[in-house]
Order: sequence, then C-alpha cells, then structure tokens
Amino acid sequence: MKFALGLAGVLAFAIAGATAPADAQQPKRGGTLNFAISAETPHYDCHGSETYATLHFSAPFYSTLARFNLKKFPEIEGDLASSWTIAPDLMTYTFKLHPNVKFHDGTTLTSADVKATYDRMRNPPKGVVSPRKATFADIGTIETPDAQTVVFKMKAVNASMIEHFASPWNCIYSAKDLAADPNAPRTKINGTGPFVFGEHVKGSHVTGKRNENYFKQGLPYLDGFRGVFTLQAAAMLNAVQGGQLLGEFRGISPAERDRLVAAMGDKIRIQEDSWTLNLLVAFNTTKKPFDDVRVRRALLMSIDRWGGSAGLSKISLLRSVGGVIRPGSPLATPPEELAKLPGYSKNMAAARAEARKLLKEAGVPNLKFVLHNRNLAQPYTPAGIFLVDQWRRIGVTAEHKQYDTSPYLATLNSGNYEVAIDFSNLFMDDSTLALAKYLSHDRSPQNLSRAVDRELDKLYDAHVRETNVEKRKQMVRAFERRVFEQGYQQPILWWHRIVATHKTLMGWDMSPSHNLGAQLDTVWLNQ
Repeated sequence: MKFALGLAGVLAFAIAGATAPADAQQPKRGGTLNFAISAETPHYDCHGSETYATLHFSAPFYSTLARFNLKKFPEIEGDLASSWTIAPDLMTYTFKLHPNVKFHDGTTLTSADVKATYDRMRNPPKGVVSPRKATFADIGTIETPDAQTVVFKMKAVNASMIEHFASPWNCIYSAKDLAADPNAPRTKINGTGPFVFGEHVKGSHVTGKRNENYFKQGLPYLDGFRGVFTLQAAAMLNAVQGGQLLGEFRGISPAERDRLVAAMGDKIRIQEDSWTLNLLVAFNTTKKPFDDVRVRRALLMSIDRWGGSAGLSKISLLRSVGGVIRPGSPLATPPEELAKLPGYSKNMAAARAEARKLLKEAGVPNLKFVLHNRNLAQPYTPAGIFLVDQWRRIGVTAEHKQYDTSPYLATLNSGNYEVAIDFSNLFMDDSTLALAKYLSHDRSPQNLSRAVDRELDKLYDAHVRETNVEKRKQMVRAFERRVFEQGYQQPILWWHRIVATHKTLMGWDMSPSHNLGAQLDTVWLNQ
C-alpha cells in the first residue's frame, strides 16, 4: 500500500554482495534442527517482550493473524487469516480465518481468540505489560460476527495498520486461557503454531516437536527443533563450526564471520543485510541529575558517532550513524541533515567543549553514574566500552555494569537505573513503529527514559494519520528534532546483520529484521 512508507525501499538497500538464498529444491521431511539462541528469554509471552530471545524461543509454537512474506518482503501474507479486506476509508479491517485450526490443547481456534489477543495488547489487564499498547490504540472495537470472521473498526485512521497486523509479536492466544489467567502466556505455551512445546531446561535449551495437526498442509518439514542457549560467542562459534549447531538466526560480528568462512569454506552460508535495530542511550528522567536537559544533552554531545562507526563496525554488529529511522530508508534523515542535530556533530572538539560547559552550568562538572547494560558480547559490550571512553573525555566517570537478559530487562522496566544502553527492536521500517519508542511513557511503556512529553505525543498523532509521503517526512523530522533537543534517549549506532548457517539448512529466509522468520515452519534439512 502506498502509505507503507518505510517498507517500500527495504529491498533497494540490501547490502551489495550478500549471499543469495539457496536455489529452490524439493523440501525433505524429517530431522531435528539444532540452532543457537544467544540469550535466554525472561518469559514466554510474545506480547510482553521486546527481545528477540522471546521470539526465537516462542514463535515456533504460535501463529499470528498475518505475517511478512520473506521471499517477497515487504509483502504481507495471511497466517491464520485466509483473506482480508480493507475499507477505502481505512476505518474497517475484516479478516477471514482458516477453518478447523486447533490449539495444541485440542480446542478449536475462533474469532473470539483473535479478539481476546488484541484486546490484551491494546488494553492490557492489571498486571499485564504491553509494549505495543500505543501501536493498537487506534482500534475502536473488535467484532466477531461469526467464528471465522473478525472485524477491526478503527476510531482513527492509522496509515500503517495492516503492517502492524503482520507484527511477529502478535502471537494469538486462547481466549479461554486468558480468561482463566491474563498472565498465563508468561509461563505456559498453548498455540496453534507449527511446533508443539517439548521442554525448557533453563540455562540449556528449548525443544519443540512437529505439530501433526498444523493447519497448513504438509508443514512443518522438520520432526522438531532444539534451540540451544549459547550466551558465550566462542561456544556458539565452536558448535557451528563443529556441526553440533547449524546456525544462529540473530547475527554475528565481522570477525566471527571471517573465522567461520576461513574454517568451513563452502560448507557455511553467509547472508548480510542492514538491520532494523539500533542501540540507544537512555537517561532515566525521573532521577537526578538526569531530569536536567543540560546534563542529558552534554552526555549525548560528547559521543563521536561518526568516528565510533568507523571503529566499531570492524569489531562489532554496530555500523551506521542514524536517527530514529533506519539509515537509507525512505523517511530517514540524510547524513548531512543529521550532522546539524544535537548529538551528531562532526566537530567533536567544539561539541565536547559545549558539553563541559553544560555540565558545569548544571552543577555536575565531575559527574559519576552507573551505566546499566546487557551482558551480550555483540554488540552490547563494545557499545558500553565505547560510551565509557567517550564520557571520560569530558571528565565524566561511568561505571559499566552488565547483566543477564532477564535482570537487565527487569531493571529497565522498573526504572531502577540512572543511564542505560537500551535498544529499538523494529520488525519493519515504518515510522509509526519507530517513533512509538519515544512517546510519553504513560502512552508507550517502550519509552524507558520514562519521559512525558505532550509535544511529542501531538507530533506522533498527526504523523500517524498522514498518508502524504512528503508531509509525513517533515513530521518525522520535527519529531526527531524534538527528541534530540530534549535528549531523553538517542540512538548510538544502527546494526548490520550477518547470519551464518550450514548449507544443509534450507528454507530459511534472510530479512532486515531478526524478529522475522522465527516460526521455522518452512525450514528443512538437506542431509
């Protein structure tokens, strides 16, 4: 659709020279896929998570209403939906569901389950966290005229709504399960996906076996899978090189890629793309002195993103300098304009002099704080080391502390931190999705700076309704400028995706997002 602005140019800027998918062959049935998951999910709930670790763990057990067709990305296809229609005024979306779909517990899926799922995301019950609350706020009512029909009636136009219906985070849950316990999906799995839950051994692995009642005839091809938690990069690389694991679907560093190619030659497949993901630095605006815009701006101004990109891209997944939209995509701010915004100067001597002045004015010339970070080697550790060094150059001391995924996320969500390395984990380039990260915290729990800024909310709402490309672009620029002037949070660098898989692993499609393609329904083993 013409207003899916961010997606239109995705394929145009895939990295030149990336390895193309293997030639089409007749898929073979059978076998167990062993693959690496480089972090362990804090819980099982797709709706309440923003980390890939949850999707790589849970997605094979679930279906969504619609999804992206990765062979024709960014085209959207049905998953549980057999078809859909969109009213000309964009105010009504009607989905027809496949008949006779079964949950793993044997009960039949109906439109009531889809309604309960989306109600949970847009209006979460007490005790349920929904990072996608703002995404679905424009839905007015959800109607279920019959068991195979679900109708979403909007209270306002959202120019990107159909793309949001294809989000991989929208796992469809059983209405019965949610009625019994709204938080059941955090600890129990009951989906309609291609695989049935086997076991989860904490610190070790998760397994799934073929769903013999899967509604897509002939799928999945695999007998099952085993996702092995490999928190140490060296252990993962050794296992891939030795053939115990056939790949890792998140991404590896340039050095790790080069090691595997040197050791394995034509036995390994390397695919690369720019990535709809960035690391950002977030300030907890409810804690002093980070409630002072001068302090926040000083710390952002002292970061040499352009120089950091040149160095970090050689040793990590971090590569591109960008604003709130992925560099190179249609709505992204060009580098020459970006360099004029707070925090993106190329004159670092002048920027750091101004930063020291701001800290002195704020009464904290020798500021000390703890930098809260995740303990993943790629790319969190190098990003943390980089920030500590950048701040040292203006007389600021940051103590770098790293934590496992679960406590890292729990601390961010509770607001019990001063400064943190956060992430913007997108599954497409649409600006509605990207800007939601920066909305006021009471509207969007994704905003971990906990800032409340009604000017940003106003800009966001106007941009969501706008379908004219040029007008929308200007609205994005205004929103971005406001975010960076206030300094609540700001991208450090955008990532570059490199995925290595054995050439015996077939049917998996590369995309710009590691959130997509985790269902594994079309994966097969050529061995």
